[in-house]
Amino acid sequence: MAVYTKLNQSKIEKILSNYKLGKLESFKGIEEGIENTNYFLLVDKKKFILTIYEKRVKSTDLPFFSNLMSSLNDANFQCPAPISNNNGETITNFEGKKLMIVSFLEGKAKQNLSPANCKSVGSEIAKMHELTKTLKLNRKNDLSVNSWRKLFNSVKDKCENIHKDLPKLIEENLNDVENNWPKNLPKGIIHADLFHDNIFFIQDKFSGVIDFYFSCEDFFAFEIAICFNALCFDGLKSNLSFNVTKAKNLIDGYTSIRKLTNEELDSIKVLSQGAALRFLLTRVFDSLNKVEGAIVKIKDPVEYLKRLEFHKNSKNHEDYFF
Repeated sequence: MAVYTKLNQSKIEKILSNYKLGKLESFKGIEEGIENTNYFLLVDKKKFILTIYEKRVKSTDLPFFSNLMSSLNDANFQCPAPISNNNGETITNFEGKKLMIVSFLEGKAKQNLSPANCKSVGSEIAKMHELTKTLKLNRKNDLSVNSWRKLFNSVKDKCENIHKDLPKLIEENLNDVENNWPKNLPKGIIHADLFHDNIFFIQDKFSGVIDFYFSCEDFFAFEIAICFNALCFDGLKSNLSFNVTKAKNLIDGYTSIRKLTNEELDSIKVLSQGAALRFLLTRVFDSLNKVEGAIVKIKDPVEYLKRLEFHKNSKNHEDYFF
């Protein structure tokens, strides 16, 4: 979430005139995140999130995101539900851009998840994977392993401005990952961006997941690898350490719903290394391509160097969860 497109009250009221939601009471831009413009809306004492799609999001992908959230909601998975406009559509055109209004998910993100939180997140991810297996939805991962070399080439000449060793470290890890990436693991629709700010809790109890705008078809185990990077490292960015207790709890939660194959276990190291590389590369790209005038918190790419170091030096899945 972020604010690239600035809206005033009259523009938001104009957008709301396309919906049967009621009268706007208040609104506020949301700074967190980097992809789209987001506003919190209070309309007739009900809360909503307005998202205007920017940057990397293709308009042809929007029906997929809407259908995914609607389908998960219908199956009682806790996530925002898209709201239909007066034409019965969930995607609205406004001043040359596309937008969606979704229900507000109660709860708050936690900066630091406990092992018990990780266990509940693991089981909820597995439930989501079991649900998405049955959905007839398709979207390829535009930020999969096949895209990372091109992304690296686009920042190669400037990334040493962020950290002098970045070009060499990225090249080494990219070679490893490209040479060892698995081919035939169980796959389906994954969230692909399960960072702590996209996972909500109410009084320490899981309350749901937001921000499905990277969701795509990929290996289920790649989702676990993303979660290891996002949720299971502790400490200062210059001295991060992998928390095996959190990782083991996440896996215990996950495998209580869906068992992992031996091939998935064997691939955890390279998938985790790849996930770290994917987020390092997009953070480097965003740091070097800031949008002038946008209200957005750019995330620090350097946080991923310690993660990559851990993954590169790991031997197998036993280094992640005994």
